Amino acid sequence: MSLPRTLTLLSLIALAAPAQAQPGGWGDRGWGDRGWTSAPSGYARNARAVSVNREGKVQVARFVAEDPAAVAALGKGTVSVIEAPATSLVDAREMATYQAAVIDALAGAGYQTATPDGAHVAEVRVAHAVAEPQEAPKKPVSGEMMMGVSNRGTMMGMGINIDLTKPKGALVSTRLEARIRDRVSGAVLWEGRADILTRQGDARWTDQKIAQRLADALFEGFPAAGA
Repeated sequence: MSLPRTLTLLSLIALAAPAQAQPGGWGDRGWGDRGWTSAPSGYARNARAVSVNREGKVQVARFVAEDPAAVAALGKGTVSVIEAPATSLVDAREMATYQAAVIDALAGAGYQTATPDGAHVAEVRVAHAVAEPQEAPKKPVSGEMMMGVSNRGTMMGMGINIDLTKPKGALVSTRLEARIRDRVSGAVLWEGRADILTRQGDARWTDQKIAQRLADALFEGFPAAGA
């Protein structure tokens, strides 16, 4: 990426010979149902600080059921990964990418994932929100001119700023949410969410890379709770 360069040219023009200057958790402890409808938050109040400190980093929150028997069953047996009901916030291709990342993470945690009717069901939801808008177009060339008079003549100065950098793309928040239920009882056994901020148009952050980063962070130490 090219950095801004400042070229400053100062011309002295004698009075006798004038000249022109040269150019230069669920329920009341966790999310409850609101966790599946509210957009990612916590960025707009200080978006500039967020972009500096949080870009590319993941924040995680997890909640685990209080039933010891239910917790003991997590990470064992079979699980089916599906899109959370009535939450079509991304297209089918992107959802498939995130579901695949969750399947890999759950398989690594001990589940058998190659089944459509597992004893546990993992519901997956993905949401995006703009945390910082795209930068406005920049002027490639800008500058200022100054003039002064002394006992030796007239002084004219011109400062030119050449900025060839491209405007930064929007800073986008991506949230991955997962909720694991018992298929028979429907009881929620575990749920968690992971958020990341990435720059739109940055080649380092494909959907696959973001999905993998979020899923790995979300299920790290599974089924442990805590951030």
